[in-house]
Order: sequence, then C-alpha cells, then structure tokens
Amino acid sequence: MSVSVHPGSHRMTDADLTIPAPRLHLLKGFAAAAVVVMIWSGFNIVSRLGGRSPLTPYDMVAIRFVVSGMAFLPFVVTRWNRLKWPRLAVLAAIGGTGYTLFIYSGFALAPAAHAGILVNGGIPFASALIAWLLLGHRPGIRTEFALLVAGLGIVLIGIHSLGQLSGAPAHQWVGDVFFLLAAISFASFVLLLKHWHVPPIEATVGVSVISMVFYTPVYLLFLPKAITAVSLSFILLQGVYQGILAASIAGLLFTYAIHNIGPQKATLMLAMVPGISAVAAVPLLKESLDAVTISGVVLVTIGAVLGATHRLAKQG
Repeated sequence: MSVSVHPGSHRMTDADLTIPAPRLHLLKGFAAAAVVVMIWSGFNIVSRLGGRSPLTPYDMVAIRFVVSGMAFLPFVVTRWNRLKWPRLAVLAAIGGTGYTLFIYSGFALAPAAHAGILVNGGIPFASALIAWLLLGHRPGIRTEFALLVAGLGIVLIGIHSLGQLSGAPAHQWVGDVFFLLAAISFASFVLLLKHWHVPPIEATVGVSVISMVFYTPVYLLFLPKAITAVSLSFILLQGVYQGILAASIAGLLFTYAIHNIGPQKATLMLAMVPGISAVAAVPLLKESLDAVTISGVVLVTIGAVLGATHRLAKQG
C-alpha cells in the first residue's frame, strides 16, 4: 500500500511519536513511586508479622541494616572519595535508625492498617509543614485540600485508638504515636534529601551502610535481643524484605521519584499504601477492618489521588 504526501502536509516522524522530555521525566517518577507503593504495602504486612513475633524492634532494625548494609558495601568501596559523609550521616540518623526504631516499635503495638494511615498518611502532612516552616515552600490550594482530606483519616484513627473503640487494646495508641514519629522522621529525611540534592544511590548507600556500622555494635552490646527465638526461615523472610526490597530497592526508587516529581508529591503517592495493606491484612494477618479504619483508609487514599493528579494536570 502506497501513501501519497500532498504538498504542505506534515509527515509523522519518530520525533512526533516520542514523549516530551519533561512529561517522560514526570512519568518515570510516578512509575517509580508506584512500585514503592506496592513494596511498602507489603512492608506493612511483613513488619506487622515481625511485630507480633518474639522479635524486638531492635532485632528488626538490626536485620534490616545488616542485610542492606552488606548489600551496598561494594558501592562504598568504589565511591568512597565522592560521598559526602557528614550529610549522609545526618540522613542515616533521621531516615535510617530513627525512622526504623519508631516504625518497628509501632508495629509491636498497633495493626498494619494504622501504620498505613498514620505513617504514609502522616508523611505528607509532616513534609508540607516542615517545608513551609523551614524552607518557605507553601503548598498550593489543591495540595492543601488533599492534605486536609487525608488528615481527616488520620484524626479518625487517633480517635479510634484513644477512645478505645471496637475493643482497641489499651496501649494501641502508643503504637500510633510511634507511627506518627516515624512519619515525621521520614518527612525530614526526604526534605533534606531534596534540599541537599543527594543522588538516589548515594542516599541509599549512606542510610544502609552508615546505619549498619553505627547501629550494629550498639545492638550487640546493649540492646534487648530475641532473635534466637524465631526460625531461620523467618529471619530470612524479614532480611530479604526489610533489607533488600524495603530498604534498598524501594529506597532507591523513592529517592529517584523525589528527584523527578518533588518530595511533597512523592510522599502524597505513599498515602495509597493504606488501602492496599489494610485489605491485605485481613486474610494474611487476620486483622479485622471496622468502619472507622475503612473510613480512614478511604480518606487518605482520596487525598493521595488528589495530590498526585494535581501534579500531572500542572505538567500537562
């Protein structure tokens, strides 16, 4: 079949079929964030399994960073002189040991659905507030509305735990506080990551290796341990998921997403985690979902979608 081209007509070229660079850059960032959402949804399930096991939160942190630190040790050898160690040490303290100690302590006391809502729903709030107060980056009206919607879900969970609704355990609210502290820690981490322009691989290496080097001796010498009380297969499960998928692969992809779409929009994407992890927790963890928890999940998910689609609309 021949195709005639009339004078003045436009012949479609390969350039016409390519996605504009800014749009492609944006889509890659959201694709990376989507993979992180799936990994971190599973993280809530696997971590809650660890929290309900004899393992202490200190055991969980050690497993995470020994595995991830050893995985990234070769990168330290090849990049030693190029890494900005003082900044990486700060990032490791905040987004490494600080964040993980808080979140694993929360998993020992509160259900997986609460982690999804309070951590992944709380990170956008903390990120926006810190960016506004310290960096002068006030979010737009659409983003503020998205945060407000997600915030209603967080408030519902707070009332749920503090009010002892639906037979909530007496100390569940303490776990929720740990989750919120984890959200603040991680929000501070991602904002510093963006502010200092730390490349994704350097951030992942820094958090993993520095945390392993400084935390492991303290853990071995001073902290409570119960790692011998669980099977080797359970330790391997936690090690692969926590150290490889959650700490290494998801960490690398999330820092990549931050550099492509910005910290506030990247963290808003994480608010889609509650819906996935809450539903998965029903068959996998035998955790029930009441009306309050479901409402919280729906609200933070709506907030995430509003924030993410606003970014796409602005770039259109």
